[in-house]
Amino acid sequence: MWPLHRKPYTLLLTIVVLIIPLTFGTITPSDKKAKQKDPAGSPSFKKGPIAENVVERGLVTKSPSPFDIIYESSAYCKKTSERNVTRPVLGYVTPWNNHGYDVAKTFSNKFTMISPVWLQVKRKPAGTYYMAGTHDIDHEWVREVRKRGKRSGVKIVPRVLFDGWTSDDFYALFTSGTEPKELTKTLVTSLKAYKFDGVTLEVWSQLGGQARKALQMLVKLLGEALNKAGLTFILVIPPPLTNQGKPGMIEHEDLKAMYSSVDYFSIMTYDYSSPERPGANSPIKWIQKCIETLTPAKSDREKFLIGLNFYGYQYTSTGGHPIFGNEYLETLSKAKTIEWSEDVEEHFFEVKDKDGKRTIFYPTLMSIRRRIKLAEELGCGLAIWELGQGLDYFYDLL
Repeated sequence: MWPLHRKPYTLLLTIVVLIIPLTFGTITPSDKKAKQKDPAGSPSFKKGPIAENVVERGLVTKSPSPFDIIYESSAYCKKTSERNVTRPVLGYVTPWNNHGYDVAKTFSNKFTMISPVWLQVKRKPAGTYYMAGTHDIDHEWVREVRKRGKRSGVKIVPRVLFDGWTSDDFYALFTSGTEPKELTKTLVTSLKAYKFDGVTLEVWSQLGGQARKALQMLVKLLGEALNKAGLTFILVIPPPLTNQGKPGMIEHEDLKAMYSSVDYFSIMTYDYSSPERPGANSPIKWIQKCIETLTPAKSDREKFLIGLNFYGYQYTSTGGHPIFGNEYLETLSKAKTIEWSEDVEEHFFEVKDKDGKRTIFYPTLMSIRRRIKLAEELGCGLAIWELGQGLDYFYDLL
């Protein structure tokens, strides 16, 4: 905690926050060991990546200061081609967060798969299908990511969402003898046409745990066709346990039925809390229970990608909402200290301002490192939602 009489620190924090760009990409914090100054006496920020990673800089700790997080968060190690995680890592990129595109290029070798959130599969009344969202495809970006990510052999596996579907649409798909094949053909043809390496399919949660047998059959059909076409198949699934420990929308038996048809399962092990039940984003004990519930056998977890949130949540007396990097850093500048919860293994802090009292849970280097370690112990990979929402120095840990 900083003494109240040290007003220059308060002024420096204000200056740092004011110059933080929206994309975090151009801020260049100086090393903790020697914060240099220019002739005018203002802080000098290093341009571009730096020599030491966050571990070497002593930043992975349970007791970071708000000042250090703000000052250091955009200074990542220049050795971006080195991977510290041996298992698969999937990173999501969205068109509404442009910094994610830059992160994917800069750290392309940290990932084995990148999933841009571009596409939606649509059903026509006649029972035919088409792919929407193709106008969002950035071909130049795809080429650049692949070029830079040659060392890891990164694959581009866009997310496909069953967007705007009604219960009648799903009923027609599940009961028709021809529509599943039409859907499969549309999916494979579109992926091939745009030269993608596979697909990240999100559909399970939309049905709220209903029609599981029908979904299993659809997944098997899609998996067979995608495998035959040489395409990677990732299925997004909800956590098997709620924040009250009750069964969720998917169970061990569902996984057993689909396991051989899917290359990876991207498990949404985040959003544990809510405005109605505020608290940690993703308690580490809950993550472990979710994975062990899906399968007790470590040998069967090689296809599991533990969902890792790079965003946080802030709560007030009237509700709550997600909080991302820039807003987080600005809010953190008002905090005197940041606390570590040993039970959930996450950091949080509280501030009081004109908006009242706010409690913020947001990932830190220590919370991320603990979850990476857990994934290794459980035999799982990682799936990060989403690139660009977090802080640039997070990627030193991957």
